[in-house]
Amino acid sequence: MSNDSQYTPPKVWEWKQGNGGRFANINRPISGATHEKDLPVGKHPLQLYSLATPNGVKVTVMLEELLAMGHAGAEYDAWLVRINEGNQFGSGFVAANPNSKIPTLVDHSGPTPRRVFESGSILFYLAEKFDALLSKDIDMRTETMNWLFWQMGAAPYLGGGFGHFYAYAPVKIEYAIDRFAMETKRQLDLLDKQLGRHEYIAGSEYSIADIAIWPWYGALAKGLLYESGEFLQVQEYKNVNRWADMLLERPAVRRGRMVNRVMGDPASQLRERHDASDFETRTQDKLQE
Repeated sequence: MSNDSQYTPPKVWEWKQGNGGRFANINRPISGATHEKDLPVGKHPLQLYSLATPNGVKVTVMLEELLAMGHAGAEYDAWLVRINEGNQFGSGFVAANPNSKIPTLVDHSGPTPRRVFESGSILFYLAEKFDALLSKDIDMRTETMNWLFWQMGAAPYLGGGFGHFYAYAPVKIEYAIDRFAMETKRQLDLLDKQLGRHEYIAGSEYSIADIAIWPWYGALAKGLLYESGEFLQVQEYKNVNRWADMLLERPAVRRGRMVNRVMGDPASQLRERHDASDFETRTQDKLQE
């Protein structure tokens, strides 16, 4: 890696293995499997393969919310995918998600397994499947989808942009951090204004838009992401904080945050979830010790 302040891109880019900081061992310029590995399949129709990153938390929160609403068909097995170890490049995972990213869901409730990948697609799929958390009213539904797609397009500037250069890049680059901090604060300001007018992201109803946005921007506002709260002065966004606190009080949100978590306070972790009782017994964690 060049440390020159005046870097000039070469005429033809070449991959330098090891260049990329914390995630250098798994980043590569090609797709596809690196090894043969079948995916495990548990007892429930819904099989989730994930890790408790913000994108992973979206889906476990959604599933826990559906269960809390009484949708017994939303019972699921959540298998831990250790992305730092390259689990997402096993042949079984790539067959379920050719993009090799978490989260990935496989629905075995039909005659043939159905793969669902990309977190926004999974939220929409589950909302449609269980007729929940997505209004039938065309105006509310459209607004919900507006914000769901906003999150999918905006969060890469927060995660791959600000998060990467602020927290993970091997070299701190002022321009990059400055650029993405500015965009992150613009996004927080946008959300703060929206939440100043509405109780929830899309209006008066809790929806998949809230579930998609909270693990990124709610967690950021509460100092749970990148340890950047002071740097970004997140306390300034009063409406985002009000909303973030409200969601964090929901039992399903608290449970969803625990599933497939491998960092932080051990009491906040449930590495795998195969039954609702796992939150109490931590059986799956004990099996992995």
